[in-house]
This record gives sequence, structure tokens and C-alpha cells, in this order.
Amino acid sequence: MRAGRTSQLAQAPQPDSPEDAQLTLWVLYELHYRGFEDVADELEWDPQLISVRRDLEADFEQTLRSRVPEIPDPADFAEDFFTFVASHDGPSIAAYVQRKATDDQVRQLLRHRSIYHLKEADHTTWVIPRLSDRVKAAVVELQFDEYGDGDPNRLHAHLFSRGLQDSGLDSRYGAYINEVPLEVLEENNAMSLFGLNRRLRGASLGFLAAFEATSSGPSRRMARGLERLGFPESMIGYYTEHVEADAVHEQLAVRTICGALLEEEPDLYDDVYLGAWTSMDLEDRYAERMLKQWDA
Repeated sequence: MRAGRTSQLAQAPQPDSPEDAQLTLWVLYELHYRGFEDVADELEWDPQLISVRRDLEADFEQTLRSRVPEIPDPADFAEDFFTFVASHDGPSIAAYVQRKATDDQVRQLLRHRSIYHLKEADHTTWVIPRLSDRVKAAVVELQFDEYGDGDPNRLHAHLFSRGLQDSGLDSRYGAYINEVPLEVLEENNAMSLFGLNRRLRGASLGFLAAFEATSSGPSRRMARGLERLGFPESMIGYYTEHVEADAVHEQLAVRTICGALLEEEPDLYDDVYLGAWTSMDLEDRYAERMLKQWDA
């Protein structure tokens, strides 16, 4: 993408399809992450582009909020949250991969997953300066693990990149953005929406908590499916790394992070559940799409 074309984006009509809107929003968010080689860094805070982003964000946030079901009344947050997550019974791509997915289907899945996994955890890092010391310390503890305990070779994003390379796939950041469906764009944009807006810090941490609480089992099933299909050990290892880590992270994210946040800021209760539901719902929507496509 050329810088001139990015400038024209601010003057263009609003996207006329959900896919166009989400792709536009993804591009605008990426200016706050790694940017683009042929786009001037100064455009990150271009007022016209920020205006376009805010309009798209407002529509997207309204859509996400409209999807949230009835949430529990405030009581014992941690126990209620785990019950809320456990009662959610959506379709499972990981179970499909474990039992019957083909090599081509798994490769397609990995290409789609690369849009998030190659910048894994970065959206949560945006939230850290916006938290109290108590909550901030807990988030940093979790993030330290996500970022490899200080070893760049152990960053989860690096592990996924190495797995892609060894599987014969393109490990460049954002390489497969032009082939991902709407649901992948929505999932990635929701993380950025919550992470980049201070008022949505509760949603960002709720998303994190639900993500961690629903990751360990599917990671185990993914690893078994990859083993069944003969994928390289590095790709399998990415998922086995998450089996134990996310079982620990879920307790930290729910009890220590979100629990402490709501003790200090109980008015963020609804937003925590907005983030949690969005995490599970968008994964369901992606799974429904892909399982229908693969079964066809």
C-alpha cells in the first residue's frame, strides 16, 4: 500500500460492505502497530484517518454490544465468570482438527490464525498504562510469559512464526490478510478496539480472561490434530506450550486481573462481560463459517 493511497482513504466514501469496513479498520489499526513499509509513519495520527477510524469504530462497537446476551448479576465475580464461560457451548474447530481435518484445511486455518498469532498479546499491552498499580502488575506478569520471559526466541509470536516456516507457510507479518474472512478481521479488530481505547480497558481485560479460560483444552486438541497429520514439531510445540501456560493464565486473568479491576472500578462490570462474550462469540462465528465450508 502506498502512502498516497492511504491519505485518499480519509476522503473516500464509507465502505459499503462489512468486509470492506473491517478491512479498512484493520489497516487503520495497523498504523498503530507495525505500520506499512511504504506508508509514512506520520500518518499514524493523521486527523482525517483518525476521523474515519472513529466512525468505523463506533459502528463496530455498537454491533458488538448488540450481540451480548444477558449477563450475571454482580455477586462472586470469579465463580460467576467461570460458570458463564463454561456454560457457553459453541462449535469447536480444534475438535475438528483433532479428529478429521485434512492437511489443506489445517494449513488454511494456520494462515488465518497468523493474522493474530504473529502479534500475539500486543493488543493487551496497550492497556497496561491505563491500569492501577495492582492490576498493572498482574497483567505484566501474564505478558512476561507471553513475551517469552525475556527470551526473544520464546515469544509466543516467534514460536508461531517458526512453526509457520517449518510448515512451508509464509511467516511474514500480515502476509495472509487478503485471504482471511470477515470473522478473522472482526476478531482482530475487536482486540485493537478494546486495547486502543482507554474507556474500554474493562472489555480488553474481559476479552483476555475469556480467551485464556477457553484456550488450554483447544490447544491440546490442536496439538493432537497436528501430530496426526505429521506437522513439524515446532508447530505442534506452539500449541503444547499453551496447554499448561493458559491453564495458569486463566486463573491469573480472571481472579487477579479482572477481579482486582472490578474491586477498584465496579462500573466496568458490563464492559468486562462485553469483552468476554466478544472473545467467545467471534470465535464461534469463525468456527461456524469454516466448519460449514469444510463440510461442504
